[in-house]
Amino acid sequence: METFKQIEFDLSTMSENVVEVLLLDSFTEASLFKEIIESNIHRPDILTFLINHPLTPEDARQLAAETLKLPVPAVKKEIVPEHTASDEDRESFSERKTKRMLQTIQGLKMGEKLQLALRGSHEIRSILLRDTNPQVMNAVLNNPKITDTEIELLAKQKTTSIDIIREIARKKEWIKNYQIVFALVSNSKTPVGIALKHIKILRIKDLAKIGIDKNVPDAIRSTAKKLIEARKG
Repeated sequence: METFKQIEFDLSTMSENVVEVLLLDSFTEASLFKEIIESNIHRPDILTFLINHPLTPEDARQLAAETLKLPVPAVKKEIVPEHTASDEDRESFSERKTKRMLQTIQGLKMGEKLQLALRGSHEIRSILLRDTNPQVMNAVLNNPKITDTEIELLAKQKTTSIDIIREIARKKEWIKNYQIVFALVSNSKTPVGIALKHIKILRIKDLAKIGIDKNVPDAIRSTAKKLIEARKG
């Protein structure tokens, strides 16, 4: 089994690509950009990038400019060119931002994805949860703001690695959530031992679903059927 190392989040090593993804995400807290500026006072390239980026919050832009002792420039708030007015299927600015963010994340290096996984908001995490690299998924698990809904999705996905499934099953706070347990038990990737440990708490209607699901191991299906018979008896 792969052992995951604790991943540290270092704002002072952020690349412009990572900063841009955070800027493109409407849910990124403005306070994070203040932290980035304070951690990069010796990196004028990052501060200049923030000053000139059209999506930088005004407070952060002013702080970056003050740090470099520069005037605050007027910046056009558009980052992705508008389509022509004749386009019937013209995308909204929000949709174009999301597309730009997805494309940028897909082109990131592994270390950059790990940084985003640890501090990105829900929109960023939802993209990174589709990444099949277990190190990225593990970093998402360590994001302090990750929600039970996201963990349920991860526990449900057939692309989730066995090691990540084990990590989810170890966390008591997640195993208290019924939907996460059901997702784990019904996922064909979940090790039989883990599924058998938690299947007993499932409701009859969910046991019935598992009992006829040919994707789960035979031992899980037969146990589901036995539990239903025992409860009905």
